[in-house]
Amino acid sequence: MKLSVIVPVYNEIATISEIIKRMREALVQMPLELIFVDDCSVDGTREFLQSLVTSEGGESGEVKVFLHERNLGKGAAIRTAITHATGTMVLIQDADLEYDPHDYGALLKPILDGHADVVFGNRFHGGAHRVLYFWHAVGNRFLTTLCNMVTNLNLTDMEVGYKVFRTEILKQIQLRSNRFGFEPEITVKVAKLGCRIYEVPISYHGRTYAEGKKIGWRDGLAALFHIIRYRFFD
Repeated sequence: MKLSVIVPVYNEIATISEIIKRMREALVQMPLELIFVDDCSVDGTREFLQSLVTSEGGESGEVKVFLHERNLGKGAAIRTAITHATGTMVLIQDADLEYDPHDYGALLKPILDGHADVVFGNRFHGGAHRVLYFWHAVGNRFLTTLCNMVTNLNLTDMEVGYKVFRTEILKQIQLRSNRFGFEPEITVKVAKLGCRIYEVPISYHGRTYAEGKKIGWRDGLAALFHIIRYRFFD
């Protein structure tokens, strides 16, 4: 068994070193494959990752780095990484510090126990989470509810960044979204496949826009389009 951790990265020089440290400290009793896709960062992240794979790529915990020549978005970075994943399972890890790799054990358990094909984190039930934007919470609940209505799921947190997949499931899905549309797209498509989906509580340390948060209201509107598109027209 091996875990491939996919890390889409864009302008995260302030956090990239710490998130790598935390990933390596995660209590995962299996080999880790760390796959970074830099989405054309301009703050030094790109150069840091290049130096990382040069200095550490041959050590325990395989490191792979891929570079986009222009900014395409989170979904595009994930697509690039999936083609290079060789693990039994794939976990999506944001490069900021909003999500804690100490939750890996809980996220992997339903798959390791043979109960699940896909696991979603749940930021709002059970784990500590930072209190932030009211309208973000309203928008998340609305989008999750709409997605549940068209898929007949009962998810609590469709937009969560922590998602884990059996690799064979993920590789049979044709993904199209470039930006944050990845979240509704993958949710609709695993529902269409009839995958066994579990949720587990995770901690969440959200950040403000001043601290580097990137998702905005336009992405919320785009998610509406993606839910309908991928449920009925793709």
